[in-house]
Amino acid sequence: MMKEIKLTRNFFLWCMSVIYLSAFSSLYVQIPGLFGDSGILPARAIISIEAEADIVHEKAKEIPTLLWLAPALGIDVPLMMDLIALLGIIVAFGCMVWGRMRDMTNFTLLWMLYFSLFQVGQTFLWFQWDVLLLECGFVAIILAPLGFLQNSIKSGFLSSLPHRPHDIISMWLVKWLLFRFMFSSGVVKLTNMCPTWWGLTALNYHFESQCIPTPLAWYAHHLPTWLLKFGVVATYVTEIPLPFLFFSPIRSLRLFSFYAQIFFQFLIILTGNFNFFNLLTIVMCLSLVDDDFLLSLVGRPTPASKTSGSTALKWTKRILCFAVETVVILAICYGTVKYFSLKILPDWSVDSKIAFSAAEFRTFLKEIIPISISIGVISLSLNIVIALYRSITEVGVFRKLFALTGTIFVSCASLWLFIISLVPHSALDTQTRDNLWPVIYQWHKRVEEFQLSNNYGLFRRMTGVDGRPEIVIEGSYTGTTGWKEYHFLYKPGAVSERPPVLIPHQPRLDWQMWFAALGTYEHNPWFVSFIYRLLEGEKSVLELLDKDRLPFPANKPPKHIRAILYKYSYTSPNESGKKNSDWWTRRKVREYFNSANLDDKQMTEFLSAAGIPLEKTRYLRVTNAFLKKALFKIRTYIKTIAPTVFIWSLLGAGFSINFLAPVLRL
Repeated sequence: MMKEIKLTRNFFLWCMSVIYLSAFSSLYVQIPGLFGDSGILPARAIISIEAEADIVHEKAKEIPTLLWLAPALGIDVPLMMDLIALLGIIVAFGCMVWGRMRDMTNFTLLWMLYFSLFQVGQTFLWFQWDVLLLECGFVAIILAPLGFLQNSIKSGFLSSLPHRPHDIISMWLVKWLLFRFMFSSGVVKLTNMCPTWWGLTALNYHFESQCIPTPLAWYAHHLPTWLLKFGVVATYVTEIPLPFLFFSPIRSLRLFSFYAQIFFQFLIILTGNFNFFNLLTIVMCLSLVDDDFLLSLVGRPTPASKTSGSTALKWTKRILCFAVETVVILAICYGTVKYFSLKILPDWSVDSKIAFSAAEFRTFLKEIIPISISIGVISLSLNIVIALYRSITEVGVFRKLFALTGTIFVSCASLWLFIISLVPHSALDTQTRDNLWPVIYQWHKRVEEFQLSNNYGLFRRMTGVDGRPEIVIEGSYTGTTGWKEYHFLYKPGAVSERPPVLIPHQPRLDWQMWFAALGTYEHNPWFVSFIYRLLEGEKSVLELLDKDRLPFPANKPPKHIRAILYKYSYTSPNESGKKNSDWWTRRKVREYFNSANLDDKQMTEFLSAAGIPLEKTRYLRVTNAFLKKALFKIRTYIKTIAPTVFIWSLLGAGFSINFLAPVLRL
């Protein structure tokens, strides 16, 4: 008999509110420097509310966002972005601490608020975790209850929502998203033909070359080579075959896949600062468990099983399940040993190498992608049938009709979301992609801008094989001597600096500096805009850096700025196997950006061609003085707090209220 998911559903929605709170609060502290009128990529380049009414109307159709409402509120775009982010923080915090707020209305509002900021985020919000949050957040809207039907809900993160037969369908959508995300992340590592992934040496470079490593990454980098290679094998197994167990009818196999995914995500969290990304993945893993699992996890008694049948029948089921479990686990182990040539050497180390070719893997994809779609169809259909059966067996005519109406609506919505998700999922195999009906592409195209179904794939190619590239920015008053280095808050800079731990905060400038170092400034116009703002001494941009170590005061910026490309590498352990005083070593490679000043016409022409506004254009007059003053006061207070402290203060307050609520009987 299928287990209940009333607690699981509410816990999932509670976790989503925590993720939204982390995302909004992290973005809020960075808005002025990134998107303000004098920021690196001003939002006014996208949202031109000072234009003619007809132009604004047409642009609003092309770029749907709540930012177009700024004139109606009597404020400009930057203030509207502040207001949207603050509303997101308030609503997410409310959903976190008060169960009655976890309804469809508030999760729709959270999705709209984040989508509105995403629309103008440009390169600073074009990350996989942003689109994953939007896609998962849309599913949360379907999963959330209607507000006026929450009479039985209580405060706290582990409380029950009213029973709804169709919740198993909504949670299935989360499971399907988790499957697509994990499976594609594993597949693209091989389809992109990266030699480090094919040679099982990717982890030899990953811990050193990832965007913002944690202190533990230094120690992970110096693990034995055979263990790092085995870690790559474990990554493939976790991301490619194990996700198929998500749809297993045997509960223990689903729990096995759950534990494997959670363990994998925690290892990533310990060694890398990937903001709320891995936390969101863990939240999606809740689709693999049920209420009994959550209750047993916190030491609460589980409801007595209502299953009927003789003792002999129960033992027969147990034996059959155990036999299937054993066969599946042994098959995974056998496949791992066979396809990765695992051998235990005399010194108890493990030798491994990929034992299949690229052509064989492409053949595998041609067969497995259609199978995965078939599994999705069968699994979703079974959940719909079960939900319909539960609906018609509800007690009372009104409850029966209400349950049937809800189930039919959610079934149609889920089928539609599943169908449009086949477009990004089938992109992993050309033949499967070409076999999709044209109408599926049409449906996907119509809603593509809303990020309801996206392509995923992490670490397609491993960077930093010969050392991680890092850009060091220097300023000078003369242009010939006295060069001083700008220090960032989080990314590697001074070789003696300890790597930070800043989850769930995402410093978006620091991240983009990592991407810029992989290419050239010509392909990163935002970087040139960043240099221009430093030459201006723009305070909002300087606040994205380490303010305590600014080489030049904001009122007296440097006359010249240049950028040098370095290659960073971890230091080696000393003779006793311990870390030295320094974390990094670095060597100069070349000049990344030639010395420039504000009189450099080539720089301003480059930014103008890229569509990045620099001049002081006419702005919409702010007529709402009260709202402007309130937003300024909030911003002035919060910018005195370190971003990570601000985010964890909000989360800590929410956690405290949730733990105190049952005690105070709230």
